[in-house]
Formats: sequence, C-alpha cells, structure tokens
Amino acid sequence: MNEDVYVASRADRRRHMYTIGQTGVGKTSLLREMIRQDMKNGEGVGVIDPHGDLIEDTLANVPRERIDDVVLFEPFNLERPCGLNMLEWDLPEQKDFAVSEMISIFTQLFPPETIGPMFEHYMRNAMLALMADKDNPGTLVEIPRIFTDDAFLKKIMPKVTDPMVKSFWEKEWTKTVGEDKSKMLGYVVSKVGRFVENEMMRNIIGQKRSGFRLNEIMDKKKIFLANLTKGRTGEMNSSLLGLILVSKLQMAAMKRVDIPQKERKDFYLYIDEFQNFTTDSIATILSEARKYRLNLILANQFMPQLKEEIRDAVIGNVGTVATYRVGEEDAEFLEKRFSPEFSSNDLSNIDNYHYILKTIINGNSVSPFKVKAPYPEDGNKEQVATIKKISRQKYGRPKREVEKAMNH
Repeated sequence: MNEDVYVASRADRRRHMYTIGQTGVGKTSLLREMIRQDMKNGEGVGVIDPHGDLIEDTLANVPRERIDDVVLFEPFNLERPCGLNMLEWDLPEQKDFAVSEMISIFTQLFPPETIGPMFEHYMRNAMLALMADKDNPGTLVEIPRIFTDDAFLKKIMPKVTDPMVKSFWEKEWTKTVGEDKSKMLGYVVSKVGRFVENEMMRNIIGQKRSGFRLNEIMDKKKIFLANLTKGRTGEMNSSLLGLILVSKLQMAAMKRVDIPQKERKDFYLYIDEFQNFTTDSIATILSEARKYRLNLILANQFMPQLKEEIRDAVIGNVGTVATYRVGEEDAEFLEKRFSPEFSSNDLSNIDNYHYILKTIINGNSVSPFKVKAPYPEDGNKEQVATIKKISRQKYGRPKREVEKAMNH
C-alpha cells in the first residue's frame, strides 16, 4: 500500500531531523524536495551547502512571489563581496559566545597540538579588544594588526573597559619582548593570516558589518542560501565560513529570548555535510534550539565523520532519523534505533532512493517504516541568474569600496 508521508505537526519538526546515507543513494533529493515545500509554504529557510548543487536546484525552485526573500551568500563572487563579521554583536552576552565559538572554530580547523592555552589566551584578548566598540567593531582581519601595529592598538584601547582585557594589553603584552613575542606572533598570527592573506576571504571577513542580519532573516522568514562549494571557495575557507555562519545563526536564535515564545517564527536550517560546519555547541542547538524555533535538518554520509559527543547529541536529541543505505559499521550503530523492525543487514541493503524513517507523531515515537523518496522537481532554471543578480545588488558591496574601507 502506497501512502504519502507527512510530518504531523510543527512541534514534531522542532525536534529536528537527521539524514544519513552513502553518496549517490538519494539523500540530496529528499533535502531538495523538503526545501522546495518549505519555500512554497512561506517558511523561513536556511541552506548551507558545501557542494553547490543543492543551492542551484533550490534557486530554480524559489516561488516567483518569494524571489525578493532570497539572501544568497556566495564567497567566490569576487566583484561584490558580501561581508561576514564574527566580531559584531548586539547583546553583551553575545560577545563571550562569539569569542568562545571562534576559538572552537580554530580548534576544529587546525591540528590540536597547535592550539593550546596560550593561543586561546592571546586570541581571546585580541577579539575582546576589537569588540569593545559596539558601534565600530573590529574584524578577524585586524587580529594580526593588533599584535603588530602599536598605533592601531593605542587607537582602540580607550574603548576597552574590561579590566582583564585592559590588563593584558597594558601590562602583559608590553612586557612580552624578544623571542617570546615573535614566538607568540608566529603562533597566533600565522593561523589567522592564512585567511587574511587570501583576497577573497579578506574582502568577506574584513568588512565591519555583515551584508545581512541573520536575526532579521529568521524573524522575517526569508530564504538564506550559502553556497560554500569547496571547489570554488577552498576546503579550509568553506569550513571557516560555514562554521561562522552556523555560530551566528545560533547567536541570532538565542537573541530571540526577548520575543514572546508564541511570536517566534520557525526557521528551518538545512546543513549538508554538517560535520564540517558545526562545533561542539551543536549539542546546545539540538537540545535547546526548539524553544528558539531554530529547527535543524542535518545530513552527512558516515557516522565516523562525527565526534563522539556530536554523534551522541544528534542521535539522542533528534525526533526524526531518515537512513538511506549505510556501511556495516553505521548499520550496527543505528540498528538499536530501528530494531526489531529492521536489522543492521536491512540498513546496509536499502535500495537507492528509498530510506527507513524513524519519526515521532505528535511527540510520540512510532515504529520505523520504509519510504520511497520523492522525485525532486526541476523548477525554473531560467530564474536562477536573475535571483543571483538581485541578491548580489542588495547584500554585496563593490570590491573597490570594500578594499578602500579596509585600507582606511
């Protein structure tokens, strides 16, 4: 018997969704169709895509009446770079969160032996000094400068009110000389410098104001699409930008604490290959974000790609798991979620474009069942170029203008 499958309620979707499956089994088809339906239904949608194809297909499926809702972030668009500043903030508590997240991001991007307590100490004080002036925040590009340009440091110090940060720059840093200083500079500056020296990245993370406000995107139910294709952005750059975006989305969600719960608009965030774009704080999003109405749809290929804490947070918190064909190791791990109806052998032998769904209906867990994935619609490819052009004009800035502001 063939029947259509629906999510029973918004409350069920707020419990998040996780989909796993080897490459080529049809995972992206499911994401494409879910995104298309969310856009058609007028929902707020975010998509973070490391391959680019999902974004292109999504652009073709944007309903005509929602073209103006699209905010497209394409780092590789060099002519009108769109700003993304991790160091801007609205509420004081966001400062500490942003700093902690940024350190977690560097911990994820670089070998653990190169990130120690001293790196954290120096980075934290650099970022907090640059964030001291809320109306004129610094950027990641200025981190090397604060350590090497005394005149620049002197200019920002009057705005620093935190006694610990003040003490670091006025006492500890001024006493650091000779070999210790150069060693520290090599330690900190080299990591940030990797991104600062790249023109594409510098013109994005060097803008004092982000080209879009994620809290407005969520509250106004817009469509946010981040094309982080590794082939055009670079693997490390793609990861850094995706990690910053997910952190900023989390900050935007937490800011909703000021809005009465019944007035918070649902926002559906799709993250493909999510292990590249999430720090350990994903566990917080999974456990708490439903009260902020940030509803996650996470996808990846293999369980071993996930750190154990993240894997356990995902499996322990999501209300819906869709598993396509997986390898034996993953099948054994997932079997306890799907047994007795399906064995590990069943999970490693699912036909392409089919998946086994373990979900909840009105908050109650139901027995897993097999589903044939919907065939995604092609949409209107001819509108893609127009949407890109509109979004670039609205959210990007001319390259020359960006470079002039940074050199000012």
